[in-house]
Amino acid sequence: MEKSKHSIAAMIFHWGFVFIFIYGILKQVEDINQLSDISLLKFEIIFAALMLILLIIRYFYMSRTQVTSLPEDTSMFQKRVAKIVHLSLYINLSVIPITGLVIGILYWLGLKSGIFIELTVGLHELSISTMYWLIAIHVSAAIFHRFRNDGVWSSMVPFLKEGK
Repeated sequence: MEKSKHSIAAMIFHWGFVFIFIYGILKQVEDINQLSDISLLKFEIIFAALMLILLIIRYFYMSRTQVTSLPEDTSMFQKRVAKIVHLSLYINLSVIPITGLVIGILYWLGLKSGIFIELTVGLHELSISTMYWLIAIHVSAAIFHRFRNDGVWSSMVPFLKEGK
């Protein structure tokens, strides 16, 4: 089995986003009217903007410097599914802060109700729900690879390393 194919920076980006996402879910706004607290509104806008900027940096770093940890003999179907799930994770991780920013800006401008903000909130919530499913698929695949002992797990998980 070969050594990890992902850099320390890649692992920090990966696990950093796990913690950023968990934090975002734990501190989420339960009711849009909470945004009338200007300090909360500003915090939400800054948080969403920083998350988006970090995601863009992560995407370019990962796509330019990292390669898949899937073994060479992985089926084309599995490679395609992995690529679709990863791209879907990036898309949803970007739609969440983008829609959050739009919601915040609309609210700041006084557009606190109406079809546009309702559609944006709906897309925001749908993206979060979709993220839960994508995370479940991603974690299930990681566990699958852990049991296959093919090096994929150990390439990104800094604990419970695979045996030889």
